[in-house]
Amino acid sequence: MHTRPAVDAESRTGPGRARPDDSARVTAAPGGVGGDTVVVVDWEARWREALYAEGGFFARGELPARHFRTSPMVGPELAGALLVLLERVDAALGRPERLDFVDMGAGGGELAADVRALAVGDLARRLRVTAVDVGPARVVPGVTWVREPPSVVTGLLVGHEWLDAVPCPVVVGPADDPWMAVWWPLGDGERGEVGAPRDAAWADAVGRVRGAALAVDYGHVLGDRAAGRYREGTVAGYREGRRVEAVFDGSCDVTAHVALDACAVAAGGDWVLVSQRDALGALGVVAEPPGGDPMAWLETSARNGRIAELRARGGLGDFGWLLHATAGVRTADLLPPLPAWQP
Repeated sequence: MHTRPAVDAESRTGPGRARPDDSARVTAAPGGVGGDTVVVVDWEARWREALYAEGGFFARGELPARHFRTSPMVGPELAGALLVLLERVDAALGRPERLDFVDMGAGGGELAADVRALAVGDLARRLRVTAVDVGPARVVPGVTWVREPPSVVTGLLVGHEWLDAVPCPVVVGPADDPWMAVWWPLGDGERGEVGAPRDAAWADAVGRVRGAALAVDYGHVLGDRAAGRYREGTVAGYREGRRVEAVFDGSCDVTAHVALDACAVAAGGDWVLVSQRDALGALGVVAEPPGGDPMAWLETSARNGRIAELRARGGLGDFGWLLHATAGVRTADLLPPLPAWQP
């Protein structure tokens, strides 16, 4: 089973999983040899249709766990860390009577289910867990399944590998797109993804939140983009545990790295961008020496193995955590100072 991403560094518009619109798939433009018409593919429209139109990859209910491995599938440790973060948000908000945990692009509901199951005490009594996804509703005890995010979230909203599946335009340099001019300057013949739809989706999500919003994803930063680290872009497909050619026929997941630095600026406010490896350590997800009776030794060793996978360099540990704090909550209330993310 492939862990995303799998794009050589050298070589999912709107809230929730975006719904398709009626955009044309292709447009005609002059400029071919001898004045012939050149057909320009509308990548964003075809991408959206492949994933979210009726019968599309996510719209028909494909389970992400069947096609790629993500942190919630490793074990309950990620959910445990997010509960620690939620407890800190809760304290900063003054422990409201209703506390939300919202999982954007919930897929199979694994993360939402683990958060619900691990919550205890007074927090569990006040907690409302909501899964947001355009696919068929899953039956997850204690979790409300919806197609659109709540208009107000009091607590913690998490987009775990959500933004990478927000469709966006793909352009070839030199490009005159204003977003590309600022965030991804392309050389002649280089290809890149216009991150404006992801920026808009994330800004909309953060704008709904009183507390904190967290995007967890693979991605890149301006310095690496400008240096030509991603000359071919990052669009990729995943099917049944393997990376495949990205095709727009609904047969595979289609994804691309996220410009998390641009998303941060678009949403604004108080934010930090750090690695999953460092964030999990700051939230207490650290290995412990095995000891005790044989069963305890086995359980601790298994947990340490899962933690090693979640924090691995060159793997899930390199994912970015973009954390925004709102409504009087400060990022300093939630995480200690950590190194800036370097994917």
